[in-house]
Amino acid sequence: MTTDAFLADCRARLAFDLLSNTWNAVVLWALRDGPRRPVELREQIGGISSKVLTETLRRLQYNGLVERWAHPGAPPRVDYGLTALGRTLLAPIDAVGAWAFEHGDEVMAAQEAECTAAQRPSE
Repeated sequence: MTTDAFLADCRARLAFDLLSNTWNAVVLWALRDGPRRPVELREQIGGISSKVLTETLRRLQYNGLVERWAHPGAPPRVDYGLTALGRTLLAPIDAVGAWAFEHGDEVMAAQEAECTAAQRPSE
């Protein structure tokens, strides 16, 4: 059994799980300036299907990070926005984004080197 609280703490793993899903962080970041309709989110994000966006929004709502507001009318309108808890993840997402901006080229170079090495014939 590990004595490292960081590795053993379920709450720490919960936070990493929330941020490990690519779309969770992207959707949270897209909502940072205020509520959006799903169509607006898809346009802003790009590359996300309606199905995956819906699943992501439901997951974020389930975890208390996003609120859903249904507006009556024809057609009915739905908006999603960050909760106070969801806003607390913006700083860590920004920090990870800043790290990626600073070190992304190094990571891609390492990946390319591994691919090149894997393609070489065995000696």
